[in-house]
Formats: sequence, C-alpha cells, structure tokens
Amino acid sequence: MSAQDPPPAAWRYCGDQLKRWRTRAGVSREELGAAAKYAPDTIKSMEQGVRMPTPQLLDAADVLLRADGLLSAAKHYVQRERFPARAQDFMAREREAISLWSYEAAFIPGLLQTDAYARAVISGFSPPLVEETVNERVAARLERASLLTRKPLVSLSFVLYEAALRGRYVDKEQLNHLLSAALLRNVSVQVLPFERGFTAALSGPMVLLETADHERLAFEETQTISQLTGDPKAVALCTERLGMIRAGALSPAESSDFIKQMVVDQ
Repeated sequence: MSAQDPPPAAWRYCGDQLKRWRTRAGVSREELGAAAKYAPDTIKSMEQGVRMPTPQLLDAADVLLRADGLLSAAKHYVQRERFPARAQDFMAREREAISLWSYEAAFIPGLLQTDAYARAVISGFSPPLVEETVNERVAARLERASLLTRKPLVSLSFVLYEAALRGRYVDKEQLNHLLSAALLRNVSVQVLPFERGFTAALSGPMVLLETADHERLAFEETQTISQLTGDPKAVALCTERLGMIRAGALSPAESSDFIKQMVVDQ
C-alpha cells in the first residue's frame, strides 16, 4: 500500500476485532507481541489498521485469546491488495468483460505490457513505492494479461497514440510483444500516428467494456482521479470519442507495419 492509498477496510475491521478480543481477554499488547514475536508498537499499528494484520499475528492471537479459529479465519480477507484502491473496481469489472475497447495516449496499455515495461512504469510512481509493493503490482499487472487468452475469448481492441510507442521505457521487447498480441484473432491493435492526432485524442486514456450481463461501463483516468461509470450519457460520450479515434487510426495491418518499422529503427 502506498502513502496515497487509504488502509483497506478489511485491515481496519480485522484490527478492531483483534483489539476487542485482546482487551476482553485482559491481554496486553506486550503479551500478545511476545507470543507473536512483534513489538508492542507493531501490534498497535495492526490493531489500528495502519498495517496489515499478518497471518503470524492472527494465528498467535487465536491461540492466546482462545478465539477458536475466528481470528485465524481473517487471514484470507486481509491479504495485501495488489492494485491501487482507486483501480480495484475497474479491475474487478475487467475480469468480467466479454469485450473491451481501450485507448492510451501516453502509455502501453496494462494488458499489453512486458515485465520490464511494467516494472519501469510502476517504479516511477511519485511518491516512490517500496520494492515489495512494486513487485506485487508488477506481478498482478502481468496476471491481468490472461484476459487476452481467456476462454471463452474476450473481444479486445486497443488504440495507441504514437506517443505511447515512443515513450522512454518502450524497447524492442515491448514492441515485439505488441506485435505478438496483435496476431491473436480476438485482439486488434491500432496506432494513431502523430500526424493524425486531434483534440479528442489528446484528452487522456479511456476504456469501454461490456460485461456478461451486457452492462456497458466507461473508465477514465488521470494522475490523481479515476472514474468507472455506467451512466448512459458518460458511456455514450466515451463511445463517440473512441469511435472518432479508431476511425482516424491506422488499420490493424498498417499498424503492425508501423510497429515493425519502429523495431527496425531502434
């Protein structure tokens, strides 16, 4: 969890329950800390939900406080979230998608990123993330790519502004990874060259998706704010904007040739 994200509700609830069990049993933080091999201040931060109550603490507390498995059972609900809090709702809906249309103006879409590219981008967050969080988010981002080959197949369309392809972290491996993804019959990759750019294409990234229940959602994101909405007016506006961008982009075949030339030029 970064300094920008609030502690998950599961941490706070579990910590509160842990404190209630401890105080009811008349056990001090020092005693619980000795049993769990943690300092009292660490126990305090876990009870306050600032830090994740660890399996080690929950198991030790369960035995010491005679909770009969009720505290140990919380281990499955307090595991560290691997995505920023503001992106978790979108990731949940993304897993339900039967079709997804994405436009990126500055970065390679998360579903199409290599390990090296994802690590470079995530490591560049400000304020900086600790290495453990970087590793967790890179692994989680790469796991998302299973959507490309999930069965039944998901219809996926990506449009990338040329600026995204010429970003600092884009290397031959990343470009070839895009070409490989474009070969999948359920995946379309298009490039919007600089000379075809227009105002609507410079307004930032967006994703449109449809769930198995045929619910249509739009997701837009900036550096500090993201919005996932099913409001028909908002979805319609994003659909119109994305339609204009796709119409101005190179065809999938032309886009592959464009990316291949970039590989040669590097």
